[in-house]
Amino acid sequence: MAQHLDLEEQEQLAELKHFWSKYGNLISTVLIVVFGSIAAWNGWNWWQRSQAANASALYAQVELAVQTNDLERVQRSAADIQSQFARTTYAQQASLLAAQALQQAGRTDAARSALEWVADKASDPGYQAVARLRLAAILVDAKAHDDALRRLSGSMPAEFAPLAADLRGDIYKLQGKATEAVAEYQKALAGLPADAEYRRLVEVKLTSLGAEVPRS
Repeated sequence: MAQHLDLEEQEQLAELKHFWSKYGNLISTVLIVVFGSIAAWNGWNWWQRSQAANASALYAQVELAVQTNDLERVQRSAADIQSQFARTTYAQQASLLAAQALQQAGRTDAARSALEWVADKASDPGYQAVARLRLAAILVDAKAHDDALRRLSGSMPAEFAPLAADLRGDIYKLQGKATEAVAEYQKALAGLPADAEYRRLVEVKLTSLGAEVPRS
């Protein structure tokens, strides 16, 4: 009986050796890939958390600089977060915050630069749209009407499209292009909710151009 078991065990051992000689390398490779992927995923998550934490710290610096009206630090901290953590939401928010503070302080060129960064490099369409609208407004003030229109061209998230159309209407009105202005104001009205207070302003603009105000 013992001899029979020994033979059976030897056969099983031989089969096991044969199996590993045939599939051992493949199994080892699969295990390395699986555990390597797990390690890489954990490493990626750690890196993402680290990036977010560091970006948050720099955003806090921009906030503090804005609160204390330290405009040099505002620009420096905004530039740091743009260069080091460009893909984070914090970089986009910090740049918009910096642009607002700089514009209010009369540093229009610096504000424009911050807005251009968001408009051109932000990953979030909403932040991009905000930057494009604010940048276009700055360009209108500088009488750079064609540049402003270029910033407002192309698609925008639906919630920002009426605002863009309204601003395009303002630009065309300033250029003496009444027909184009009316068309843009009508687009703005079409995109605004029926109960939106902003509609009244757009309706006044249409009336001033002698155009009929469409009723919703």
